[in-house]
Amino acid sequence: MENQFDKDFEAVALPDFQEKSLEDMRAAADAFYQRVRKRHTVRDFSDRPVPRDIIEKCLLAAGTAPNGANHQPWHFSAISNQEMKTKIRSAAEEEERTFYEGRAGEEWLRALKPIGTDSEKPFLEKAPWLIAIFGQRRSIGADGRKYKNYYVPESVSIATGFLLLALQEAGLATLTHTPNPMSFLTQICERPSTDKPYILLVVGYPDKDATIPKHALEKKKLSEISTFFE
Repeated sequence: MENQFDKDFEAVALPDFQEKSLEDMRAAADAFYQRVRKRHTVRDFSDRPVPRDIIEKCLLAAGTAPNGANHQPWHFSAISNQEMKTKIRSAAEEEERTFYEGRAGEEWLRALKPIGTDSEKPFLEKAPWLIAIFGQRRSIGADGRKYKNYYVPESVSIATGFLLLALQEAGLATLTHTPNPMSFLTQICERPSTDKPYILLVVGYPDKDATIPKHALEKKKLSEISTFFE
């Protein structure tokens, strides 16, 4: 990718697209909905190991996401090292204590009450993998020059969605953890200052006694999340 800067446009035939009949389209759309609606955010993880090659394949899937100018402005730090996980938990819980002890404000804490979260984050040590997701403000070209990346938050968000679904398809549970601020991840993961941490994704098998908040099962109706103009 570092060679793309200053290149001219060159078109190639659209690869891979396969048109479906309307019947197959409806069946495929419904089948995907039935699978994705079974994804649940988990906070109770098992320490069962997950092979690295499964994580690698899911990251490759995330890397296919659409993005600004095809700069692919993301980096995924996949962490199974126990010492690093312990450091991350310690730093995250320090920020979380400040959050829950007043920085969040009454309204935010009231919104979180049905979710049942607090400042304790044992899953950060117990789950087999943590994936720190960074947005890259700059890319480096083959000439060593730094180039600005575009639509970084949007690109990283889409790639994260791809990653969540890839991990679900692989049979794993996830949690999108967002301590604020997250600058400690830049240091622990040895990323440059131009990389901004967006999400700390917790990955693994759910604990055999895992629960989820009842409130999390409440999803808005189609009429509440969409408007059609025909």
